[in-house]
Amino acid sequence: MTERFIDISLPKRGVHCTARLLDDKAPVTCAAVWEALPLSGDVYHAKYARNEIYALFEPFAAQEPPLENPTVTPIPGDLCYFTFNGTQLGNRAYGYDTTGADVRAGATLVDLALFYERNNLLINGDMGWIPGIVWGTVVDGLEEMAAACNDLWRAGALGEALSFRRA
Repeated sequence: MTERFIDISLPKRGVHCTARLLDDKAPVTCAAVWEALPLSGDVYHAKYARNEIYALFEPFAAQEPPLENPTVTPIPGDLCYFTFNGTQLGNRAYGYDTTGADVRAGATLVDLALFYERNNLLINGDMGWIPGIVWGTVVDGLEEMAAACNDLWRAGALGEALSFRRA
């Protein structure tokens, strides 16, 4: 199979990176994401996992992917896919508008995440271990993206998006 690449960007900050899909390790997840592109949503910086930015999306696959190529210790450049329901994310401590359409009881949400630095651990005080599907790896532009992610952490994410498109 030919290698496939995507462009990941923080448009307001004018930064992007390129990632290679891991079709050999997470074929179902890669196919689901690839067919759904382009995707863009409000960006969030993780509170618990440490060096992670992510966006939440309505489900886009006919069936949610199985837990292929799982990890609880993502490394810099990993792209991870998570599935949650609104009840799991309904705690106000997460910072979501729990009265809005994005986080509601029973609603499935897809979390597409980019890990930009070391020392990540996918454990949550409310739910325990949260394994993610590693479906891509950044191959170009991680250093610039990491600087922008750190700025997002310090300066805030309001008004910024996380965008994924075919490269």
